[in-house]
Amino acid sequence: MKLAVELIEAANLLPKDSRGASNPFVEIHFNNESQRSQTRHITLDPSWNETFVFSVPDSSLLANLTITASVLHDSGDGRGQFMGQVVLSGSSLGPAVSSSIQWFPLEKRFFFSRVRGELCLRAYYLDEEDELSLNTSLKKEPEKSKNEAEEVKTKKQKEPVTRVFQAVAAGGDKKKAAPAPSGKGGAAGPAKPDYNLIETSPSIPALTRERVNSKISSTYDLVEVMQYLFVYVVKARDLPTKDITGFLDPFVEVKLGNYKGITKILEKNNNPVWGQVFAFSQHQTQADTLEVIVKDKDVLLDDIVGRVKVNLTDVPHRTAPDGPIAPLWRWLEYKDGTKLRHGEINFAVWFGTQADEAFPDAWQSDAHDVSYTGLINTRSKVYFSPRLAYLRVSVLQAQDLVPVDKSKPPNATLKVQYGQQSRKTRPGTPSGSVNPTWNEDLLFVACPPFKDQLVITVEDSGQSLGRLLVPLSSVARNDQGKRIPPKWYNLLKPGATIDEVKREERFSSKLHLKITLDTGYHVIEEPVQYSSNFQPASKKIQKSAIGLLELGVLSARNLTGTKAPYCVARYGPKWVRTRTLLNTTTPRWNEQFTWEVFDPCTILTVAVFENCHISDKGSTDKKLGKVRIRISTLQTDKVYTHFYPLFVLQQSGLKKNGEVHLVVRFTCTAWANMLVQYGRPLLPKMHYSQPIAIMLQDQLRSRAIALVTERLDSAEPPLRKEVVDYIIEVPSQMWSMRKSKANFYRVTSIISSLSSIGKWINNILQWKNPFTTLLVHVLFITLVFFPELILPTVFLYLFAIGLYNYRFRPSRPLHLDPRLAQADVANSDELDEEFDTFPTTKNMDLVRMRYDRLRTVWGRIQTVAGDIATQWERFNALLSWRDPRATRLFIIFSLLVAVLVYVTPFQVVALLVGLYILRHPKFRSKSPSPSFNFYKRLPSRSDMLL
Repeated sequence: MKLAVELIEAANLLPKDSRGASNPFVEIHFNNESQRSQTRHITLDPSWNETFVFSVPDSSLLANLTITASVLHDSGDGRGQFMGQVVLSGSSLGPAVSSSIQWFPLEKRFFFSRVRGELCLRAYYLDEEDELSLNTSLKKEPEKSKNEAEEVKTKKQKEPVTRVFQAVAAGGDKKKAAPAPSGKGGAAGPAKPDYNLIETSPSIPALTRERVNSKISSTYDLVEVMQYLFVYVVKARDLPTKDITGFLDPFVEVKLGNYKGITKILEKNNNPVWGQVFAFSQHQTQADTLEVIVKDKDVLLDDIVGRVKVNLTDVPHRTAPDGPIAPLWRWLEYKDGTKLRHGEINFAVWFGTQADEAFPDAWQSDAHDVSYTGLINTRSKVYFSPRLAYLRVSVLQAQDLVPVDKSKPPNATLKVQYGQQSRKTRPGTPSGSVNPTWNEDLLFVACPPFKDQLVITVEDSGQSLGRLLVPLSSVARNDQGKRIPPKWYNLLKPGATIDEVKREERFSSKLHLKITLDTGYHVIEEPVQYSSNFQPASKKIQKSAIGLLELGVLSARNLTGTKAPYCVARYGPKWVRTRTLLNTTTPRWNEQFTWEVFDPCTILTVAVFENCHISDKGSTDKKLGKVRIRISTLQTDKVYTHFYPLFVLQQSGLKKNGEVHLVVRFTCTAWANMLVQYGRPLLPKMHYSQPIAIMLQDQLRSRAIALVTERLDSAEPPLRKEVVDYIIEVPSQMWSMRKSKANFYRVTSIISSLSSIGKWINNILQWKNPFTTLLVHVLFITLVFFPELILPTVFLYLFAIGLYNYRFRPSRPLHLDPRLAQADVANSDELDEEFDTFPTTKNMDLVRMRYDRLRTVWGRIQTVAGDIATQWERFNALLSWRDPRATRLFIIFSLLVAVLVYVTPFQVVALLVGLYILRHPKFRSKSPSPSFNFYKRLPSRSDMLL
């Protein structure tokens, strides 16, 4: 029997030389036999396409054997540097017919090994027929010509296929990996990864010139300089009329080559004032003359009143922060160049950049051929979220309530309404009393300017017993968690007015309330795990800024499904929106934005959308993908320039919509405050002194998002609901097989690290490397006789490990990873289940199948939970006398150990125990130890379960 291993390729390996590359080769070990592949030089994504065949001595032993594929770096000294390994169990192998090409993440060999990347393999066993066909193919392989090999390689690159990663646990038995799903053509195979960032070197001032010696650099140094021709059309005077009616409806057409901009039409006005700016991109300029034409709007054909031509060689250049160019009065001319008898136009022309203050409100040549209303929706704007606060109504008690039906005792509840939010208390105690007590806190989300009234109603079985109107302007602010005394309020009778109550002030029902506006909280509208702001609502207790965050939105490429892209970025309360560029899938925005940073452990979110409101169709803007960047992962004063992939997870699968080119820089202005920030609580103090329940936080978050959406949607141009929802996007709490797999593999990676420690300890105990084991003996004996060195040794070791890992520190910011989220391998049924509504709308057969699958998954989790409970119950059984003989043995053993440790110096005991644990394998028994056997025999409550 034979075993075949096809080595295909590897991807994203760890660089090992000074050029940021490596010389990888693979060694495959099976049953004391080793074979080596060829070395691929200066690459991190090598390709081999080699097949290795091993002999299996006995087919019955295959399940107990393992295949180890180690990726090594050829440093030229005859020894390979370890880069990662894949370990496969023989029990996971199948015949050649059922096997498929699979991707495996590289594992560590030891706990301190540095690995990265994936290896693509295909392993299977061969029967006699398969051996003959394989030998024939291996003989024919060297006969292929070089051109044929290149042709095959090119064809393989042109036909991308689905790439499937197989999670292999570190240590223990390896589970059989699922076969890779086939692509469109039905063939399965490897594909190059396209999920990583692409580092760039754009021609921006921050990289092409020396930085100034100041903490904050000059404006617009993170974007490419774009030259524009600006035309500021101010007004006209004494225009001649063209119609027989004697009226003039003038407008101006600014024309540069094939591009033209048009001002508003002012009806019946011979001295119009426009005050509009036009910006023509220099890379679109195809003419050397600018024409400013004044026209009269007509039903059939617009009449030309006059024109002015400007040679571009005479146009001045303006550099910020110079003052504005003064507009000039110019005589209108006929087409042949002769001047009109009367009629002048006032305008200014200059060359400038996107740093010009006239640029944001200018008509731009990239946004031509749209209506004036559509033009508004293409402009670059800055928005601010409202400063939300929690409104707390502490309902204490009531006095002298007058029931509607006096024949039965009242059962009073309190209903509090603020805007569209409504809360209700439980019935007061004691039941049936006209002086009930509640002692409940009701929370609402309030939005400035706090003009709404708080409406409080006392109800009994749906009937009103009285009401109270409290304006928020009279409510006390609480930003420090201070004790604010409650107040007694007079209740209005049902249907009574305030004037009537003033005339009857002698007697009325009363409410004892404490109403405060808790501005010491941070109103949570984002998920905490990627929040951009933790500042409290009160400005009095907000901390000072620790630095500046600068973002340059340069461009995008390969955008799919859009011809009007724009970007939205959000950090803290500040939202920014780039201008919309039309009729392009490779837009060049080159816009720069700045935020103050108050906490480094926050997230910047950038999203790309398609503008679907250019033609006023009323459809929702289409999301193309987003990027999240954690500020704490950025080095200070370093400029990060990358292409970030844009992904959207849809019911049909993961879709890549292109890449966005971003430049990010974090500048620290207060080092001491930034370092102190790491020791402070994440949220303001009131979140811990007066905590809010988790379920209530989710309710308040929904209302906070609605208020933020409502405020941003009322701006001009609006930042629409679909945009805000996508950027804030709260993760769904519903079951998802894809998310469960992602979290499972996250836990597996942690367990893999712990398993590596276990392997290292086991290798020491088994004397696999005698020199290392002897060093551990020396270290152990030293620490036993000098225990004061234990803590210094531990922390010095941690320091050394951190210093060693410094050279492997990430050079790129973290970003959304579809592989980590299992989005690239999720099948259609899993995504259909994830995007299903609640309650479900699917047919019963599909729901039954998913229910059975969920039962299977949770059955395994249930088994693991039962095993954990069993171990804890056995530990409790040591002293619980559940097994009287076992408990008697344990307490006698504990007494003997206590006496022994008391009469024997601690160093001697520790030394003897340590040397016993580190004893040579010759002195070890293959049977489990007596202590392990004793523990396994302890009773648990698993035998009491039905």
